[in-house]
Amino acid sequence: MLELIAVNMAPIMFASLIVFLLLGYPVAFSLAANGLMFFAIGVWLAPLSEHTITLDWPLLFTMPARLWGVMSNETLLAIPFFTFMGFILEKSGMAEDLLDTIGQLFGPVRGGLAYAVIFVGALLGGPAGVVAATVISMGLISLPIMLRYGYDRRIASGVIAASGTLAQIIPPSLVLIVLADQMGKSVGDMYLGSLVPSLVLTGLYMVYVLIMTIIRPSSMPALPPEARTLGSGVPSLIVALAVSCVVAYAAHLWLYDRLGADADVYGALIASVIIYIVAITDRRLKTGVMSRLAQEVIIVMMPPMALIFLVLGTIFLGIATPTEGAAMGAASALFLTAMKGRLTWSLMYQAVLATTKLTSFVMFILLGARVFSLSFYGVNGHLWVEHLLTSLPGGQLGFLIVVSILVFFLAFFLDFFELAFIIVPLLAPAATALGIDLIWFGVILGVNMQTSFMHPPFGFALFYLRSVAPRGPYTDKITGARLAGVTTGQIYWGAVPFVVIQVLMVGITIAFPSMVMHYKGAEVDLSTIEIKVPTLTPLAPGVGTAPALPGPKLGAPVVTP
Repeated sequence: MLELIAVNMAPIMFASLIVFLLLGYPVAFSLAANGLMFFAIGVWLAPLSEHTITLDWPLLFTMPARLWGVMSNETLLAIPFFTFMGFILEKSGMAEDLLDTIGQLFGPVRGGLAYAVIFVGALLGGPAGVVAATVISMGLISLPIMLRYGYDRRIASGVIAASGTLAQIIPPSLVLIVLADQMGKSVGDMYLGSLVPSLVLTGLYMVYVLIMTIIRPSSMPALPPEARTLGSGVPSLIVALAVSCVVAYAAHLWLYDRLGADADVYGALIASVIIYIVAITDRRLKTGVMSRLAQEVIIVMMPPMALIFLVLGTIFLGIATPTEGAAMGAASALFLTAMKGRLTWSLMYQAVLATTKLTSFVMFILLGARVFSLSFYGVNGHLWVEHLLTSLPGGQLGFLIVVSILVFFLAFFLDFFELAFIIVPLLAPAATALGIDLIWFGVILGVNMQTSFMHPPFGFALFYLRSVAPRGPYTDKITGARLAGVTTGQIYWGAVPFVVIQVLMVGITIAFPSMVMHYKGAEVDLSTIEIKVPTLTPLAPGVGTAPALPGPKLGAPVVTP
């Protein structure tokens, strides 16, 4: 009996961890306790394991070095910076300005407010990086407006919750940082690989809204004329954007000889600065060059775009590491909040406290995972998992489908940090053995982990929205009308179509790996490379020989020291 337990220690240890988690014990302590308990059992049963257990007490003395390796990891330092930036942005008023202005821009269109919520969620979700902050902000700002103008409560709830979860896949995302660290890959490559899938997912959300406005026009009516306070002026905005594109292209041509492939980024930066200065000058001097709507859209859009450039642009251009980019983003968020007059000591205290809590939560889970992995690897658990997954039928495709289904169901019970620290280190070696690119695999997991925030009945985004949505009838502050609240059932049913879209996006990412693999750049065809060896002309006799060194003459005395 003991021999059977010793040989099958890996699956028993993994099943024990699942039991601990299902019983409700904290993840960090479940990992550490499980690791230490099975370490002691493994040392005891090692002689009976037929050499499958390699644990011994001296191995435990390596634990301080393993924990220090986690705490001294500079890549993970980006987590507190991005978290701090997200909480500062939540209080900066930037989301309110964006939602109001973009809502006015799309107001004349059916579903305009829903488009605005998705657009702002994509624009601010990445820099904010925190689902709670994004969902709560948009729930407080957008939901009352959507209910005021007759939006279907299920659609409004689903749009807000789903847009908030875009923070998990749009760079710079905390999930992508953790996935890159756990897989031993570059954070910059993970960011670059996730760009296209995140934009496609955002587009799918908008396509769903478009379809619903066609099928059920009354579910998302356009804003009435009296609610469009900025008036019209879309042609003026189109002209301004066209001029910006011309300036960007001209700057690109001017800089290309010196900067090469990076010239397009700097060209876009120059054009953005010029159009922003023109909009500010036009509003101050009231010259009437632009419409009021064009002015507001440009002025409101530039700060978050500048923040995105400081974080992502510097990383992609190789100017800064992800940690340095995160630090610049946090400093820029403080500057933008101070410019709006909202930076107070109370806000700083709340942001630092929230950042410390989340960072401590992440570090405790990671330290517990290190204790667990020491024992799990000591019982050859990694080989057991790798053999189990690589023997699945279907090769790479079968592996990706099974793993996606596994992560989808585990997301019902585990947070994305827990999935990243527990499951990903076990899956990555199997993916490598099957020849799967780990950046592609990480993006697939990142898209899949989004569903952990949207799963009824445990989705955290749904709980965040529930906390700010009106539960019962309430009086609208603007119109004075008595409106019905939002039920929990409406929030859950509103999330279902977006969960289906997220699952569809997982399938699209698996089917079209080129959406991610572009991070490698253009492939080089080795057959087109020609190596020419120069032909050497033979030297004539006596040419090119070294001259003889002068020596003592014959018969001369030799002096030695």
